Amino acid sequence: MSTTETLYEERDGIAIIAINRPEKKNTLTNSVIQGIEDGIDRASRSKDVSAVVLRGIGDTLTAGYDLTANRGDWETPYGAPEIDAREGAWDPVRDLQFMGENVRRFMRIWHCPKPVLGEIRGWAIGGATDLILCCDQLYMARDAHIGYAPSRIYGTPTTMLWVYRLTLEHAKQFLLTGRAIDAETAYRIGLVSHVVDADDLSEFVESEARLFRNIPANQLALNKLLINQAYENMGLRTTQLLGTLFDGMTRHTEEAYRWVEEFGEKGFRETIRERDRPWGDYGEEGRESASRGGRDG
Repeated sequence: MSTTETLYEERDGIAIIAINRPEKKNTLTNSVIQGIEDGIDRASRSKDVSAVVLRGIGDTLTAGYDLTANRGDWETPYGAPEIDAREGAWDPVRDLQFMGENVRRFMRIWHCPKPVLGEIRGWAIGGATDLILCCDQLYMARDAHIGYAPSRIYGTPTTMLWVYRLTLEHAKQFLLTGRAIDAETAYRIGLVSHVVDADDLSEFVESEARLFRNIPANQLALNKLLINQAYENMGLRTTQLLGTLFDGMTRHTEEAYRWVEEFGEKGFRETIRERDRPWGDYGEEGRESASRGGRDG
């Protein structure tokens, strides 16, 4: 069912799942991620759906995790006795279960027996890439950007599909630096299938999705499973486990603590700009798009 923050629609043989927080740059909350998982499950069960389109409402796919959201709003499948922990103590198991639950839900896209087409408009930053890289094919607006800015501080990719979708050279080029990738570069390095003018993007993606009606559903499911299995045999699960654990580590270093403290001292926007100033992207180049209101996770 459609919710306020995640919309679901079926028409012309396809399902459309849309993140609906345009005033917050479609940043990811627990309810958004759950809504996406529910939408994928609903599309998988629907006899009328041949393929799925994942997009954002407004001018941005998603600017990553909403770092202003209350941690208590997030769910975790793990429970353990509470202790009177000293200030700054970090429980890696709790953190792994917390972030691992998001990875599990993102990977519903990977496991969906029907093709899922990702529509990248505006920006896809940080945690947004953990989500969107699970799609089977990516389509990008000509003026859009994608990148893992938390590589510079405060994160590592959790679904870690970058290295499986790119060559080693390009994976290191963009993950070690966190550089923003424009659409032309994304197409050149094989990260996306097509680059389309922003005004034509949604119509083009939907037309591509409708083509899958001409292939038997079981044929699509078996081919997707075969391709995915080849990548899982390359150690994808182990890589994701390490990526999710390391992500927690990077958020609990002395440097990370000091960086977060700067949000209160300098403001979120200025802190992001200082991080990105040497590189000339995200908070610097895209101030109005990528660094609004505490979002760049």
